[in-house]
Amino acid sequence: MITAEQHEKLRGWFVGRLPDDLFESLGEVTVDREEITVIGRIPEPRLAESASDAEREAAVGSRIQEFRERTRDARVAVAREAEHRFGKKVSWGVECGGERALFTHVAAPVMTRLRQPQRQVLDTLIAAGVARSRSDALAWCVRLVERHADDWLTELRDSLEHVQRVRAQGPDAPGPLAEDAGPEDTPTDS
Repeated sequence: MITAEQHEKLRGWFVGRLPDDLFESLGEVTVDREEITVIGRIPEPRLAESASDAEREAAVGSRIQEFRERTRDARVAVAREAEHRFGKKVSWGVECGGERALFTHVAAPVMTRLRQPQRQVLDTLIAAGVARSRSDALAWCVRLVERHADDWLTELRDSLEHVQRVRAQGPDAPGPLAEDAGPEDTPTDS
């Protein structure tokens, strides 16, 4: 988890580094332990007002695919630099005409131990045809929580950020007091 200031610096780096003509605007930059995801807005295709929903959907899909192919080299160059600088993989996505498309992105394995009642929940999802495996069922559960607990998760993330700021001000934080410590203040191995 990173602080709001670290996130702003990361977003600022991408705003400054991305070619001006890549996106209409930078939509969002999200980060976790493994990956940075950059999502930009691209122009909608120009359609007649009488265009059907099917025509609109096909045009947006084609626009997204065209953007992905046309900008691959520029995105790879920025991603390589960012991966070297931040030590995380960079994934890309776009928003166009109300649609969001993510290009190749990290699917990180997560291990967990579950007791029988939790395993039964997963097995029920498999039996009902909602999921193919326990792994798939667990991912479905996480997506469900993500969708329905957004406010709670946002509040929790804000609280964690506050904890990180307080920890950074603690006695082990580098600062003027650490520089003033003399040899008698230095811990020994005795």
